[in-house]
Formats: sequence, C-alpha cells, structure tokens
Amino acid sequence: EVTQGYKEIEDISVTAKFELVDELGTYVLAWTTTPWTLPGNVALAVGYDIEYVKIESNGEKYILAKSRLENIFKEGYKILENIDIKKLVGKKYKPLFDFSNEDLKNKENLYTIQFADFVTTEDGTGIVHIAPAFGEDDMNLGNEKKLSFIQHVDPSGKFTSIMGEFAGLEVKSKDNHQGTDIEILKYLSGRGLIFSKEKYKHSYPHCWRCDSPLINYATSSWFVKVTDIKDNLIKNNREINWVPEHFKEGRMGKWLEGARDWSISRQRYWGSVLPIWRCKCGEIKVIGSIKELEDLSGEKVNDLHKHIVDNIKFKCSKCDEEMTRIPDVFDCWFESGSMPYASVHYPFENEKWFEDNFPADFIAEGQDQTRGWFYTLLVLSTALFDKPAFKNVVVNGIVLAENGQKMSKRLKNYPDPIELIQKYSADVIRYYLLSSPVVRAGDLCFSEKDVSTIYSRYFLTLLNVLSFYKMYEKGNDFKFSGSDNLLDKWIIAKLKKLTIEITENMEKYELKKSLDSTSEFILELSTWYLRRSRDRFKDNDEYVGKTLHYVLFEFSKIIAPFIPFTAEYLAKELDKELESIHLLSWPEDTKLSEEEVLLLEQMEKVRNIVEKAHNQRDLNSVKLRQPLLSAKYGFGKNALDKELENIIADEINVESVIFDANISEVELDFNLTEELKEKGIVREIVRQINSLRKNAKLTIKDKINVYIKSDEYITSIVKNNLEELKNSVLANNFIFDEIPEESLISQDIKINEFQSTIILKKISIE
Repeated sequence: EVTQGYKEIEDISVTAKFELVDELGTYVLAWTTTPWTLPGNVALAVGYDIEYVKIESNGEKYILAKSRLENIFKEGYKILENIDIKKLVGKKYKPLFDFSNEDLKNKENLYTIQFADFVTTEDGTGIVHIAPAFGEDDMNLGNEKKLSFIQHVDPSGKFTSIMGEFAGLEVKSKDNHQGTDIEILKYLSGRGLIFSKEKYKHSYPHCWRCDSPLINYATSSWFVKVTDIKDNLIKNNREINWVPEHFKEGRMGKWLEGARDWSISRQRYWGSVLPIWRCKCGEIKVIGSIKELEDLSGEKVNDLHKHIVDNIKFKCSKCDEEMTRIPDVFDCWFESGSMPYASVHYPFENEKWFEDNFPADFIAEGQDQTRGWFYTLLVLSTALFDKPAFKNVVVNGIVLAENGQKMSKRLKNYPDPIELIQKYSADVIRYYLLSSPVVRAGDLCFSEKDVSTIYSRYFLTLLNVLSFYKMYEKGNDFKFSGSDNLLDKWIIAKLKKLTIEITENMEKYELKKSLDSTSEFILELSTWYLRRSRDRFKDNDEYVGKTLHYVLFEFSKIIAPFIPFTAEYLAKELDKELESIHLLSWPEDTKLSEEEVLLLEQMEKVRNIVEKAHNQRDLNSVKLRQPLLSAKYGFGKNALDKELENIIADEINVESVIFDANISEVELDFNLTEELKEKGIVREIVRQINSLRKNAKLTIKDKINVYIKSDEYITSIVKNNLEELKNSVLANNFIFDEIPEESLISQDIKINEFQSTIILKKISIE
C-alpha cells in the first residue's frame, strides 16, 4: 500500500568529505540522498571491481572512483595516483558526527572503509556511506563485517537525545520535508565537510493515510523461521495445481527457493496482538488461548484489543516477577495466512468441519500474491500441518485501461462498469473476462469494442438460434430419443465433446480453455448445424426440432457456471415449468462412441474441403450462387460417405463430388454449361427476393406476389423454374410485365448482365 502513496518531490543530495585518520588532508568522497542519515554513519563502502584514484583539485586531495571524475570535477583536477583498493579497505576516517564515546558494539570497526558488492558507479562517487539503521543493504553489510549500529532516530521519526542540539527534530516533516536535511548541511558546511550539494527530483514514498513522508527504519522483530521448513514448502508447492502451470516452478518455485525468515511483528498502535509475555529474567511465555490467559492472570478476558491486553499481567514461573506482554502486533499478512483455521475458530471448535474442508479446493488472486497471500497461506499450513492450504490456484493478471495504462478514477480512462452491464449485461462482461488472458496471469487492456464483439458474435448468435427454434416450436413434446439424421448425430456428438472438454478443463481450473470451446460450439451450432437444417424446419421434420431443443437445454447446463443469467433464460424459454437450471446436476459419464469420434473427424474433413473450395471460387471470381459441374477431393485413402459428399456438394454448389486418392487438395470444374448458368440465375433471383422480404420485415407466415419486369431471357428462366422459385421465396405467384397500384417494396436490380425490376406485394391468405 505504500507504493500507492509515492509522490514526486524535490530533495537535497550531498557529497560529504570523510578525512583519513592516517593521511590528514586527504578526503574520501561519499554521496547520499538522505543527509539526515549521516549521523548514523559507521562505515564507507567501496566496490570490488571499481578503479579508485587519488586526485588533487583546488588545493585539496580526494579519493573516489576514476569513472566518476568527469561528472564531479567540472573545474579540473590532477590524478596523483591509482589506489590499491586492498590497502584502502580497513583504513579509518574521521566521522562527520562522532559517537565513538557511546556504548556501542564492534567499536574496533567503527568508522572504517569496507568492501561491499552493491556499490556501483552509476551515480555518486563510487563510495557509499553506510548507516545500518536505515537501509537493508547497509544492515546486511553491518552484520557481515561486524560494524557498529547507531540509531539516532526514534520510532516516531525524530532525532534522539544523542543528537544534542538537533534532538527532537523530525527527520522528514510533512510540512517541510527538507528542513532537517538543511540543518544537517548547515552544521557540516560550518566545519568544512561538505564538498557539494544539489537539489534533485525523485519519487518518494508517503503514507497513503496521512500523506506524511516515510523513512526506512531498522527495528527488532519476531520471525517465523521459514528457512527451517523451506524443503517442505517446496515439496508442498509441487502438490498444488497452478493455473498457469509455469508459476509452480517459476515465480512461486523460485521465490520459495530463496525464502528467508519472515518478520511477523509490527510496532503499531492497532492490530492483532502477539500473544507473547516476557519477564525481566528473560523467560518468555506464548499464550495459546483465552482460557490459558484467564487461568494465568485470574482475569476475565472479553476483549483482545491491544489497549486491553497490554494491561494483563501474571507471575513468571521462574522468578516470580511480573510478566508483561511485548508491545508488538501481528503483520496483517500473518492473519491472512491464518485465515483457513482462524475464520472457523479451529482448533477450539469446528474441528470436524475443518478437517473435511482443508485444504481448500481453490483460491484465486493476482500474481503479486505469490509473495503475499499464496505464500503466507503455504508457510503457515506447512509449519502447522505439513500440507498446502489449497489444492488449486488460479493466478489472474491485471485489467488495464485500453491504452495499457493503469485504470484511474482521476484519468477516467475506463468505461463505467454499471453502464456496461446495463448496455450488454453482466454475463457478457463475465464472458469477456473469463475468455481473456487475465484468468491465466496475463494482463488485459479492457476494450468496450471487444465487449461489443463478444455480445454480437456469441450472445446474439445464441439468442438468434433460440428465436429460430421458438419460431417453429410445436407443443410441449420435448422428449428426445435420438435421430438418424447425420447432422443431428453430429451436433449431439459435438455437444458431448464440448461437455467432456469443459468438464476436464474445469477440473483443472482452466477457465479460458472452457470458454474457448464454448465460443467455437456456439458458432458451429449456428453457422453449420442450424443453417444446414433450416429446410428441415420448414419441411416439418419431426427430429430436427427435438434435437435442437435437446442441444440448447443441455448446453444451458454446461454454460451455467460461466454465464448464469443467460443459461437460466435459455433453459426457462425451453421449459416453462423449470424451477432453475442451477438446481440440475452437471452432465455425468459423457462419452463419445467410436462412431461419434469418426463422425466428428469426417465432418471436420468436410468443412476443410468446403473451406478450400470457397477459396478457389474467390480466386476465380465465381460466386457461390453459381452452380458448378463437379469437385474432386483427396485428403486420405478413403472416400467419405455419400451423405457427407452430398453435404459438400450442397455447401459448395456443385452437381457432383468425386473422390480422387491421387490429389491432396480440392479441384473445381469451372466450365459452365447453359444449364448451370440458368441454375445460377435462379439462385440469384431467390437471393434478391429474400433480401427484399427481409428489408420489408416479412416473416415466414407472410405470403407475397412477386412482380418482375426484365428481358425475355430472364423471364423465360423464371417461368421454367416457377415452382422452385415460389417455394424458395414463399410467393403465391409471379406476375410479369405488370406494375401493381400498391406495393410493399420494389427495387431495380442487375441479374448477371440483365437489368430487372422486382416488386413485392403482400397478400392475405384465406
């Protein structure tokens, strides 16, 4: 949360002069962006692979990294010698603030020059001022080199009494964050210990609650000894199903391999208290329950808040003195990691429930939780039970604005979610998110255009299929007992395959893969099954309606977890007596027969052939409405069933389909006979009239008369194919060379190269 409070501020950086004890008049230069930490200096650090020099400038001698000379000395300098870094390390220097008389450990190493692997020459002087109380690298170096520890700032952020005239100054005041730095610089400048100073802008952390500047501050802490259970952590992590899978050995696995002991205490005024009591004699008592605390203290405990529990004391079992609670509270991440058992008050109650429900089936959070909640849950469950706290974890990415920026209320760079839901529905938004990379740890640039595409491509398509079914729905006889029709068999097999895929993917928590399969099915249901079955509906085929009803109803079951409102609507439109689709069972024991597997493979081959044939028509600029004599296909050793070949013939509009094992493609015969040309013209007339019907908003129940005015060639073709045309456009009659007094819609069109006029007039049928 601190990162949310970073602000761009102007601060002061300083290059300070540290005079060598055994070489008076020679100064080691060190740069810092935090002048207020200089009183806490205990050492200077140099890098292993950095070349250092002694130079002379303006009558003074300085030591610094050779590569930084041009940046620091603008007015000229003279190199006196290259420095043997091994001889430099261990040298003592005069401190800027001398605390050598204080009661400090490791005084023998106080104010010395040391090696450090984190020193660079990217900025500064190539020499780093070390203050272990105010930086992690500094603290680690202090422990490694046995350096002294000077903490001249108290927990409230003010200088302590050892700072003399500066005692009580707030090091980073909210109202004047440079104030104390300026006072330190004035003091050092008066003693001639400042080489240079400058202002610079940088991003600095601020408290997200009160907007005060924050500082790094070393403090004592209680730890979970994670390093002792690291091997078990790695073992338990390997039992978890990670989505995406690479997180197991990748981001999470590598984090566990480098796991360090976990600091779990915080010095705050509010929080869950650490149940640890300590005596002056050194005895420590960890309390395990309210009852135990009541028995030890003789007090009734009704409130576990800090200001109450801090006042509870009891006698030490070793020395008979009073034990008092340590003042620290828990890191809130310790509480999050304790959630599975703390939330049900285990082990004090709900023991059976907990044992039946732990580990959890799954959790879902952002990828940053590999170092947060995922980690804390795993650490504590491993320490307590030697098992993971969850069996599956779905790692989600971040939803960003469409331009890739972080979503911001200030920038208003995202659409209003409520307005989106009102416009498209909650299910469309849900579908969009679940089918995106964001459910597999990928980032998503949220786009309303993409939401709209989901809505029109899948939801409207599905609802159009339902509307078409209801247009031909007859009675309440929905009982489905199978069909011998090839397309019916195929769509049932596709439904089974979809059910199997979604079941397997859901068991693996692969949400996106489930939606990808669903999207494909919706399109195939509409563009292949329903489109090819329209004539069967018009012809009152007894199986097609029952098949589509069965498919839509079963489909509503398997989409219910993803788009619950749409699934409910779909199911209740199909069965008015249904209480809820969500009260039905998930389809079980769905298996594909060998016949169904073969049919799915063959239909895929059919569609592949159709696609290649369409491509050939496009390349040769021959419209699909124009019938062709034949198509040859290869693709394998055996020919397809005749019924499948008939589908190909109908889809690509050829008179015959021929298998040829010697070719591995599709070959169309583009030689057109007069008969083929006539059939093409008939199809074009049907297309034009049906387009006019649609523009006039006619339904299948509306009959029309068609008035057509054209040349003798087109007129003769219409007359030769009159019955076919009547059936295809739901016309009662075709009338030639006559213009009605009233018409529904009319249009001048071009049929091949012949200009024609078509007029529709709606008629009533007694």
